[in-house]
Amino acid sequence: MKSIRAILVLGLLGGVSSGVVGAELSGPEKNFEALWKTFHERYAFFKLRGVDWQKQYKTYRPKVTKDTTDEQLFTILCDMLKPLKDGHVNLKAKGLGAKKKSFNSEDTPRFFKEFNTGKLEKQFGAMVLKTLKDKGFGEQKEATKLLVYSRSKDYGYLLITEFEGVSKRNLEKGLDKALGEMKGIKGLIVDIRLNPGGTDQCVYQITSRFADKKRVGHHRKTKNGPGEDEFSGLKTRHLIPAQNTFNGPTVLLAHDASFSAADVFAMLMADLPHVTIIGEPTNGIFSNMLEKKLPNGWKYTLSHQVYYSADKTCYEGKGIPVDIRLLNKRADLEKGEDPLILKALEVLSGK
Repeated sequence: MKSIRAILVLGLLGGVSSGVVGAELSGPEKNFEALWKTFHERYAFFKLRGVDWQKQYKTYRPKVTKDTTDEQLFTILCDMLKPLKDGHVNLKAKGLGAKKKSFNSEDTPRFFKEFNTGKLEKQFGAMVLKTLKDKGFGEQKEATKLLVYSRSKDYGYLLITEFEGVSKRNLEKGLDKALGEMKGIKGLIVDIRLNPGGTDQCVYQITSRFADKKRVGHHRKTKNGPGEDEFSGLKTRHLIPAQNTFNGPTVLLAHDASFSAADVFAMLMADLPHVTIIGEPTNGIFSNMLEKKLPNGWKYTLSHQVYYSADKTCYEGKGIPVDIRLLNKRADLEKGEDPLILKALEVLSGK
């Protein structure tokens, strides 16, 4: 009969050999094994991200011993996770010095490389406001903290700051308020640039205000085992029009710092016939984040779901394509004009 310890180790490794079979694992080793095993069973995108997870084990497991310090363990785990380049892969370690350390495996989005300080991001926001004002848009107003809007005589502007943080009831009131003031416009600009994401519920509630008919919104499956194809069955969610909708010409502004739920929103909007997307592809991280905790209390997250568009295309790692590619660059600040707003107005005026 195999010892309980041997059975446990073999179960953790899923077939990877280990020199510690039959021996009690130390604290650092237990934490490494726990994280590796969870990713092995639940992470959905090893193939898409081009990462051999078994090879990662063989590379990094020998680096962890009973003498490994917390600082060293954090570095080893980060090095193992880094090749995933997934914005939903995070590791947060408390107790390492005065500050809690955090790691995200994603490469820095192009927009954040271009506008790489908080000051530059504020200047970007001011430039957007100036461009709208110069084109006849009035003062910006808030309708809940998620929605900021304004309008000119002929066109409307709606900024969606994120997709969570407001109750369903209050969001409904906010949408009524913002879209209620758009009566008579010839076209609407919806802006999800710098949107960090949120929940599917919020995405669908907002998108229902633009839906032209009941249609498939997206499909989703969830990773639930160590095998490459061990997923739940495909689940389909439908987009159903709200009672009061805007179906006039609409331009959606997006870029590679439009994350997660903003990816999903862009995917739904892309299927609507009256919507044109301007900017660059969204970030391309669609899954909800599965959050776990290591034995030492460190928290980590991973992508465990695969999202598909209505036609069953997976845009993970690629983002939602745009109809008109146009990039915000730091030089825009010197000109004092947002080229995406200008292009959006040009497109809407031609409808």
